[in-house]
Amino acid sequence: MVSKQGGMLRPHSSKLALVHRVLDCGAILLALELASRFTERGLDSRAFALAGAWAALLYLIIGNARNLYGSWRLQPLRAVLGQSLMTWFWSMLALAALAFMTKTSDDYSRIATFVWFALTPVLLMLERASLRFLVTAFRTQGRNSRTLAIVGKTKIGREIEDKITQTPWLGLRFVGYYDDRAVAREEKDAADVRSVGFFTDLVDRARKGEIDYIYITLPMRAERRIVELVDELSDTTASVFMVPNFFVFDLLHGKWASLDGIPVVSVYDSPFYGVDGWAKRAEDIVVGSLILLLIALPMLVIAAGVKFTSPGPVIFKQRRYGLNGKVVEVWKFRSMGVCENGDNVTQASRNDMRVTPLGAFLRRTSLDELPQFINVLQGNMSIVGPRPHAVAHNEQYRKLIHGYMLRHKVKPGITGWAQINGWRGETDTLDKMAMRVKYDLEYVQNWSIMLDLKIIFMTIFKGFRHANAY
Repeated sequence: MVSKQGGMLRPHSSKLALVHRVLDCGAILLALELASRFTERGLDSRAFALAGAWAALLYLIIGNARNLYGSWRLQPLRAVLGQSLMTWFWSMLALAALAFMTKTSDDYSRIATFVWFALTPVLLMLERASLRFLVTAFRTQGRNSRTLAIVGKTKIGREIEDKITQTPWLGLRFVGYYDDRAVAREEKDAADVRSVGFFTDLVDRARKGEIDYIYITLPMRAERRIVELVDELSDTTASVFMVPNFFVFDLLHGKWASLDGIPVVSVYDSPFYGVDGWAKRAEDIVVGSLILLLIALPMLVIAAGVKFTSPGPVIFKQRRYGLNGKVVEVWKFRSMGVCENGDNVTQASRNDMRVTPLGAFLRRTSLDELPQFINVLQGNMSIVGPRPHAVAHNEQYRKLIHGYMLRHKVKPGITGWAQINGWRGETDTLDKMAMRVKYDLEYVQNWSIMLDLKIIFMTIFKGFRHANAY
């Protein structure tokens, strides 16, 4: 809820937060104890004990900053485990940096440290999954449950009802809709428990302690009615939540933020600000460097082949829109006898006479894209992201496809969610480009390190060759 003093929207805190923190610290220390058994030194070593204390402290600080200890009741297990994994990842980096700055890294066994870093996330996820299993078992039996009412029989309200009824492990018991509108009055006497009551009925039940959670899903134009209801509910102990009807907009990675105490909601935003941006860049540098080491020799062979089989430069530098719509140069092995890069660019098509024999092979196997790993290290591209289009194509399609330019809220990628789902190669119809953009925006909205690794893994098996690549 909104604090009248500061206007800040604060993350919800669960009663299980203390249990989570204690168990997390226990998992970190247990993993350290097991890892230290690989060496002659155990937890009685002052250095290892100090490392464990620092690791637990850093994990709690970073976890709190990432809202790891908020309420579990409305979060899927996968999201919780992903948060735990990322929190430990950043804790490891912080701990390694601390050891480097204090010149104490030589005090620790390399083997024990590696095993500790690898074993801890396993124990953390097992701990949280086990706790979720126990809590779910209690809630499905009707224990530790909460009653929930919805204000406004709207589309969003029905979605909330469906979510509650389909996921009993949330421990939420839906008691009905409440609305003062005329359509609600017609349904008031319905026998079903989900029939609509009036605001006065809701307030009376809340004052009696019969309702724990109240979700207000009224349309944004009902500001006066919302204010009056919230004011009346201040005389109850019910937890009240606003569910704004922001679904009338195309929310892209929408989230709450604060402007010096004023709560705001992002409508179009990038997922790569702050810690997540650092994680994405670290992923590009580490994975990109490893891949470049593996492909260095094949790239030299391909470069020689391009040089000696057709006249022209080995590397073709294309102008593309990058992050925030800024023009960047994207490198490729030249696969055509021409280097078109002006205001009018014709996409390659089947049996395109401009494509050289070697270029046809490179394009079919995506080997012409290998120099783009250099672009990744330069910072102009990412390994995973929406594929960059020619500037001329961008200017054409941004007028035809709603939300097209939102794909440039992130860096362009060598591979992407659209490509592994079959939307690569020639886009000779508007519908094909629209589908590619649809998958690109899904990636931006749902980004995570695990999704990136999934896309990279799937690219190895299905992303290099495709019937539409020529």
